[in-house]
Amino acid sequence: MSPVLQGILTIIIGVGGCVGYFYFSNILLDKVIFPAKGPNAGRNINRANQVRPWLFLFPAMFALGLYLAYPVVGSFWRSLFDRSGTNFIGLGNYIDLMGESSFRTAVFNNLLWVLFVPAAATFFGLLVAQLTDRLSWGNIAKSLIFMPMAISFVGASLIWRFVYSANPDIGIINAIRDSMGLVALDPLQIRFWNNFFLMFILIWIQTGFAMVILSAALRGIPEETVEAAIIDGANPFQVFFKIKVPQIMGTIVVVWTTITILTLKVFDIVYTMTGGNFGTHILPSYMMTYMFRDDGRATAVAFVIMILVLPVMISNIRQAQKEMR
Repeated sequence: MSPVLQGILTIIIGVGGCVGYFYFSNILLDKVIFPAKGPNAGRNINRANQVRPWLFLFPAMFALGLYLAYPVVGSFWRSLFDRSGTNFIGLGNYIDLMGESSFRTAVFNNLLWVLFVPAAATFFGLLVAQLTDRLSWGNIAKSLIFMPMAISFVGASLIWRFVYSANPDIGIINAIRDSMGLVALDPLQIRFWNNFFLMFILIWIQTGFAMVILSAALRGIPEETVEAAIIDGANPFQVFFKIKVPQIMGTIVVVWTTITILTLKVFDIVYTMTGGNFGTHILPSYMMTYMFRDDGRATAVAFVIMILVLPVMISNIRQAQKEMR
């Protein structure tokens, strides 16, 4: 079957199935289960109205249970078995992970990513949002800064492989070193610092996202508060840090936590640039080293990643709820 025809057929079946489900489930509810006739008509209508929201929620709840809850429980259960998947070893995989230096290195690197990337991307996004709003060509500047968001992580990594190349004729860093008479080096092989070279790729991508959200938040600040601060003698730095930033702090936190969640799950950059070599492993790339040879150990690492992401997601949801009140 043609891919185009297959896509059209999928859309028709999907949309038609949803419409049919809601239509026939409401008929079943109103005509069969709680018929709106007879002496109990009023009570049946109230009961039907109480059940009706669950009819609309059921498809989403079923999908979440099937594609989210079940895999989480199944992954945790799988992590309690050995490599063969037949011998139950309890928390043995987790205990073994704690004893591996490479796992501790991956956790440490993940901590560096979580501390540095969201803070830097949010800061640069806020800075760019503030500065470009003052320029006549600010929209063009924003478009250029946002453009990396349209590039996949693998594509961005390949671009930066040229930037970090050890060949002075290709790599910008080594071209500068060569012009200064210094010996060429491979930045990705400098242990510890190579993590920051990888982090900068994600910062380069996510700055555009932070800029767009924070720029909208800055434009939503009432002009009266800014004008009042200027009349009171506040300089531009005081207006920005003491008037504007506190008013958009909720948005800043949401942007920061959103980038944090993405950072905890990033895999493509490390795998494409170094493959986890030279001390650059993070938890997702470390998990891939076991993916096709030890399912129990791999799912144990995956569950650790989920545990690390969960508090940040809960914080993000709570902050979003506060913003909606």
